[in-house]
Amino acid sequence: MPLVATAEIVGPAVRGGLGAGAFNVIQIEHAQAIVAGAEAAGAPVILQISENAVRYHGALAAIGRATVEVARAARVPVAVHLDHATEPGLVREALGLGFGSVMFDASARDYDGNVAATAAVAADCHAAGVWVEAELGEVGGKDGVHAPGARTDPAEAAAYVAATDVDALAVAVGTSHAMVVKEAVVDLELVAALRAAVPVPLVLHGSSGVPEADLTRAVAAGLTKVNIATHLNVAYTRAIRDHLADHPEVVDPRRYVAAARDAVAREVTRLLALVRAVPR
Repeated sequence: MPLVATAEIVGPAVRGGLGAGAFNVIQIEHAQAIVAGAEAAGAPVILQISENAVRYHGALAAIGRATVEVARAARVPVAVHLDHATEPGLVREALGLGFGSVMFDASARDYDGNVAATAAVAADCHAAGVWVEAELGEVGGKDGVHAPGARTDPAEAAAYVAATDVDALAVAVGTSHAMVVKEAVVDLELVAALRAAVPVPLVLHGSSGVPEADLTRAVAAGLTKVNIATHLNVAYTRAIRDHLADHPEVVDPRRYVAAARDAVAREVTRLLALVRAVPR
């Protein structure tokens, strides 16, 4: 199965009323685990590399190329996406590596600055045939935009999409990044209003903090691309801790990291069902 464009996963999901699972890659084992979980589910999947992960590695090239190669070897459709990029230079690098989409995050700027920067990036990406996700919210960066009290206004969102020509919009509907407890309350009425007002697919960030039944409800209400990162990191770390506790003599990282990779794969399979990534 070849590497696919993100639009080839998100588009059919929108038309079928399904979700598209998007999971963050930090190490190559994350990419392998996510693909293995998607293969077990028989579902397409999106591999995401965030600007924070790029900063951790010191550069995009190595982890980006590795992730693209994992995607190319998959038995299900897999897209590779750049997540929360704030610099156009990083976007251009991702295009050169074969990423199928980018999320350009200019939400820390005022509205006019956000529109101008995002429209310029969208034009460059569209010229390269690459799909663009963006974010609209209050000044303060991704934490401020996705604080539990932040909300995206449907009329402003529709105007923003028209002004920037983006292909998908991340919306603030009650979630927050990096939650390790599932206490977020998704405003499903707002999701429905945004779906009615905005002509492009809607994206849920901070999905790790959403109770699992509400993930399914959120997709049914109109969210399509569902981003999950922290939840997988919890599973990854717990598996390593458990393996080392049960096998204190182990020093070979392949043994405990393999346990973590397997745990993440199982969670991806389960989560893809929750977000309705597979037609029933």
